Amino acid sequence: MNNTMMTVLPLVLLLLVMYFLLIRPQKKKEKEINAMRSGIRVGDEIITIGGICAKVVKTKEESLIIQVGADKVKFEVMRWSVSKVVEKSDAPAAAAEEPEEKKAAKPKRLGKKAAAEEPAPAPAEEEAAEPATEE
Repeated sequence: MNNTMMTVLPLVLLLLVMYFLLIRPQKKKEKEINAMRSGIRVGDEIITIGGICAKVVKTKEESLIIQVGADKVKFEVMRWSVSKVVEKSDAPAAAAEEPEEKKAAKPKRLGKKAAAEEPAPAPAEEEAAEPATEE
């Protein structure tokens, strides 16, 4: 009986070491990731596992509606696809989007008409800005 205990003991020790070095840290990390994904709120800025940087517009049970890019394209992604939360919002979860007063309409580019209306700097002003050198 003593002989069988000596052959089983190294196997048991190996299993314990494997548990504490591999399995336990992996489960702890998985719990942290699940807590991060379930704590996502409207207004948070996230990065998906595909590398998409977006802002959360609406949350659902298993998915999120995110807003991407300057055109503010919205689409739905699954919660498990979130890699990390870049910036947590301070706004309450009930707020859907920014107030209208913060959303000022800005032109994307100036057209020919707007560029023609802008006055060109006077040549006299440009010469006055340069120091005069006498020889």
